[in-house]
Amino acid sequence: MQVTELRCGAMVVGCKFDHRAADAYSFFMFMSAWADIARNKPINQIPSYCRFLLSSQIVSPSNSSDPTFDRIFTPLSFLPPVNPKTSSEIVSRIYYISAVDIARLQELSGHSHSKLVCFIAYFWKILARSACRGEKSCSMGAVVNGRSFMKTVHGDNALKNYFGNVLSVPFGNLQVKTLLDMKLVEVADEVNKWLSPTTTEDHFLGLHDWVEARRPESMIATIFASEDSKEEDKSVSCVVSSGRWFPEIDFGWGNAAFWSCHFPKREKGGFLMPIPRPTTGDWVLYTQVAPSIVAAMEQEPTIFRPLRNLAVYKSSSSRARL
Repeated sequence: MQVTELRCGAMVVGCKFDHRAADAYSFFMFMSAWADIARNKPINQIPSYCRFLLSSQIVSPSNSSDPTFDRIFTPLSFLPPVNPKTSSEIVSRIYYISAVDIARLQELSGHSHSKLVCFIAYFWKILARSACRGEKSCSMGAVVNGRSFMKTVHGDNALKNYFGNVLSVPFGNLQVKTLLDMKLVEVADEVNKWLSPTTTEDHFLGLHDWVEARRPESMIATIFASEDSKEEDKSVSCVVSSGRWFPEIDFGWGNAAFWSCHFPKREKGGFLMPIPRPTTGDWVLYTQVAPSIVAAMEQEPTIFRPLRNLAVYKSSSSRARL
């Protein structure tokens, strides 16, 4: 933890956690409990460490043989050693996206998909425009929090307070030319194809058993794996993790005016976290991507507005190049 007091009287609270122990949802449970204690209030979410809640073995035969798991996760031992000389440059940026533009993306995607799916589809096309020479395909992934899908085995909200990792990271891959030729509504349908199968209770029960069967081997999401060495296999990739799950934090002086995140540099791919602002419906977007992706994003200045001062942004209509 690090607390920094600013000259204006404001305060910045910085925290670091290890993803091997817990996911971001769990981390915010900790932050929320810390804030409750600071205000001398009962802890709103008492953490649960009951790992048996995730196992399908107690209710039905395991479905850990599903080949989906072998595709979206890879044993760390399968990866080649990291070569620091070939590591790609990654930069961090924070943008502001208005609620009006988010609604427009949803409208152009046919209104049949969620705002997040429409945004993922839109960014997948941006990824294709950013592809450098030799990058012939684009992989787009999403982090799925399984807590809201674990209902039938132990009842609604049984895992609401679970402290640990309950995540899956599905992804899709398409050729750059194919993505550039597709309409946004078609890309959104494609996102739904690889995302929907992971938004079920069976998927997360099977995933838990799949991981347990391979202990103590450590796993990594395939889309985060090291770059392929073959020229024909080179691709550009990115993962979206939504911040809509996270509660507002109040240590006693009101809700935080702003929060964001930062991840250590990865050897492959970019990372995005859209963070909704409840009062306006606008999004703050944290990005950790290659310079070529930043350049493609900043060709859409009416959508991706560099964040400078939250007070100056108001939702307004704009036209995105889709």
